Amino acid sequence: MAGFTVAAGVARGLLDYAVSRGVDQTELLGRAGLDLDVLDDPDARIGSETYVRLMRAGQALTADPALALHWAEDVNLARMSIVGLLGEASTTLLESFMQVRRYGRLVTDLDEADERFDMVPDPDGCVWSVDRRRDPNAFPELTETTFGFMVCGSRVAAPSTWLKAVHVTHPAPPYAAEYERVFGVPVTFDSHWNALKSDPAFLTTPVNVQPRYVFGVLSKHADALMQGLRSASTLRGRVENLILPILHTGEVGIDAVADGLGLSRQTLYRRLKAEDATFEQVLDALRHRLALDYLLGGRVSVNETAFLVGFSDAAAFSRAFKRWTGQTPREARQTARDA
Repeated sequence: MAGFTVAAGVARGLLDYAVSRGVDQTELLGRAGLDLDVLDDPDARIGSETYVRLMRAGQALTADPALALHWAEDVNLARMSIVGLLGEASTTLLESFMQVRRYGRLVTDLDEADERFDMVPDPDGCVWSVDRRRDPNAFPELTETTFGFMVCGSRVAAPSTWLKAVHVTHPAPPYAAEYERVFGVPVTFDSHWNALKSDPAFLTTPVNVQPRYVFGVLSKHADALMQGLRSASTLRGRVENLILPILHTGEVGIDAVADGLGLSRQTLYRRLKAEDATFEQVLDALRHRLALDYLLGGRVSVNETAFLVGFSDAAAFSRAFKRWTGQTPREARQTARDA
């Protein structure tokens, strides 16, 4: 399954929903391998493996395999994410959809270059709202929550008759009947796309659940969050940015990096863990990536590369490089030249 990150506020919303269904919070956090304080900042990010464990543990503990669908039905996204608030402050449902398209990464960042959401006209005059994310069947619950929040959230402003059909690429689950109950329209499984078919007239339906003034305020904040997401979409990225200038010194420690981020050592450890990483893994992977860039570029010697990526001697670097690639640095460089 392709990696992604989820806003901590959304993960907290899932946690709270499961707890409201009778789940013990401590047990759920334990099964997910998640610390509660990681969720204090709603704009922080949670790694895909942690989020999937949280969802699957919630399903097991509630004995509800349709938990993702029911969560999206019962809880408005505006309670968990600025994206939901922007939707409620839009003038029309079309504008609301465009906010999802523009800022959707603040909810779930899939690390994909292509635009995730699209609108496609149908020959019968209807419109398809399409989720084009790659590898969707690896985690169908993400399709359930995405479409669930979009459809159920829109009912605040529009009658349910706007929706004409739902298509999903994954096979029908045992709880397939819940799809038609929640969405209120025919659902096609094993489809060629994940898409919602709608009457185009609904796109002009007024929303304005929130005052229009709020829209401008929220947009500015969302733009700032998007900028931060683009520059370092995860804490791991921010850690790498701090390590890069001092990597060559060989004195890269977690305490110094934590200080640079304004975090305690333990908080940094916990937040990296929520992104399915450790400080040592981040440092090792960064050295690996940079070593390949330096060596295969052909302009830096093995000894110079060892220094640049923070090793005190070439022998230690060669051992690490062989662990990373199965080859010595010189063998890797020769392989690249022969290719």
